[in-house]
Amino acid sequence: MEENITLEDIIRPENLVFQKTKLFTEKPLSYCPGCGHGVIHRLVLEVLEEMGISEQTIGVAPVGCSVLAYEFMDIDMQQAAHGRAPAVATGIKRVFPEKFVFTYQGDGDLAAIGTAETIHACNRGENITIIFVNNGIYGMTGGQMAPTTLPGMRASTCPYGRDVKSMGHPLKITELIAQLPGTSFVTRQAVHTPGNVRKAKKAILKAFQNQKEKKGLSFVEVVSNCNSGWKVSPVQANKWMVENMFPFYPLGDIKDV
Repeated sequence: MEENITLEDIIRPENLVFQKTKLFTEKPLSYCPGCGHGVIHRLVLEVLEEMGISEQTIGVAPVGCSVLAYEFMDIDMQQAAHGRAPAVATGIKRVFPEKFVFTYQGDGDLAAIGTAETIHACNRGENITIIFVNNGIYGMTGGQMAPTTLPGMRASTCPYGRDVKSMGHPLKITELIAQLPGTSFVTRQAVHTPGNVRKAKKAILKAFQNQKEKKGLSFVEVVSNCNSGWKVSPVQANKWMVENMFPFYPLGDIKDV
């Protein structure tokens, strides 16, 4: 006769293979289904928890979808004006040099209105971590064209597709800042598959370890989707991302010194 298995047997510590990090708040995630923000949040929080530095960490989130981070991350958070997160993070780090400071920014924020703050923080080599989520569009404010929008890609402000002759070329901000002497680690990752999630977590961990070792600025770009802004299903968005975003924004480490 088979032994009865109870729920307590199933959830015993030795049987546990995954659990939510304790640094997540109890507030349900409000991101669109299929969005990568939730996964990226989890990776950042898991790294902070595993390094044991959550009490010494201050995050900075500006305007856009990323501003919601303070509702889900149970750590000290500071909101910044649109695009100004690197400047705010610089001030925090200089006042509290023993703290771990990171920004969490989208492409419309970091690569558009915040271009100057991003470039100069990287050039100065501020000892902070920047998490940059690139979905090629303004996700929260209506799906407008962003600096990272691909040629021919449609958005609410370029409904016929981005025309580089009149609208300019997409800005590869990550390759640009990799050339600056103040950056120690610059990488581009994704979170659409388990394998990519593991690589992205490894990159985020390295970025915070570099900050601990005072190596200067670490920059982690995560190419993600925006199925609501792209007007497709989550499955179609991931497929489109692989076929179109990755060739233009190739994954992998760009700089590691």
